Amino acid sequence: MAGSSNWRKRWFPAAVVPAVAAGVVLASVAVGGAASATTPTVTVERARPTIVLEHGAFADGSSWSGVITRLRADGYPVIAPANPLRGPAADAAALRSVLDSVKGPKILVGHSYGGSVISAAGANDPEVKALVYVAAFLPAPGESALELTNKFPGSTLPDALNPVTYTPAGGTPTTDLYIRADKFRHQFAADVPTAQAAVMAAAQRPIAQSALAEQATTAAWQEKPSWDIVTTQDLNIPAAAQLYMARRAHAHITEVAASHSVAVSHPALVAQVVEEAAKAGR
Repeated sequence: MAGSSNWRKRWFPAAVVPAVAAGVVLASVAVGGAASATTPTVTVERARPTIVLEHGAFADGSSWSGVITRLRADGYPVIAPANPLRGPAADAAALRSVLDSVKGPKILVGHSYGGSVISAAGANDPEVKALVYVAAFLPAPGESALELTNKFPGSTLPDALNPVTYTPAGGTPTTDLYIRADKFRHQFAADVPTAQAAVMAAAQRPIAQSALAEQATTAAWQEKPSWDIVTTQDLNIPAAAQLYMARRAHAHITEVAASHSVAVSHPALVAQVVEEAAKAGR
């Protein structure tokens, strides 16, 4: 595919089923013996799975726009629900309510902190056929995003943050984290055009500081096949941390020289990996 020269794939063993064609499949079924030119055929239709895209912190659903366009063009139904960014358990419950409203097989895709959310929401759901992690967290039970980030050097996110105190009506004050506008492109989207990165900075959604320290209680990647796009120029989640998590999950790994905003800068690559998961996951 175009632009693929700057990324490479590394495959690790995973207990996954053989790949099958997604979408409408036409199968010739012989009646009463081997198929021939005069043998009647039966058309079997296999629905494409719904692709569910979960954004992470400092982003919103529009960060998937280029990916959505490509997946829809290839015939996949796609939804990108809003992530509340309050904590993995609460956010997974919100995502589960969406998943429960969608019938049929589903592929969950999580970017950044969204990986923690799909890992929780996709557990023990037979309709979730595969998981795709995009520059994302794959926490094991008992781990937090903050712990995994600090496990390896390289993240410069703390120095780019702007903490803001938020007090809900009648509630307890909490600290919301934004990336400073003057730091946003360098920190989050270095390979995105300047004007586009400025719009992303203005539209970013904050994450509760406590969400990054909340420990996971379950991990869908322990029971389902997974794919992982590792961003080697990432300043939010160090590439070493991403590789550690991906290898532990026995994920199919694609490495790309990209910033944390790889879904924006390399939407064709992300869409291709999602489609690979959709075809393999049954």
